[in-house]
Amino acid sequence: MWDRIALILLIIGGLNWGLVGIFQFDFVSWLFGGSDATLSRAVYILVAVSALWCITLLFRSHERLIEASDS
Repeated sequence: MWDRIALILLIIGGLNWGLVGIFQFDFVSWLFGGSDATLSRAVYILVAVSALWCITLLFRSHERLIEASDS
């Protein structure tokens, strides 16, 4: 379950960075009232924690990943 949540948050973060890079538009900042807004900062922190969580995927065995995705 945590892997999927982390993946969803990383997708959101990646799409947001894509928007920033292509259109200079920060969707998270726009949605929550600026990059200094508490909710924006919370989303940025959650994306960063998700990235740290996903680093563990690199060190898990392939069989364990398949078992985790089946449940």
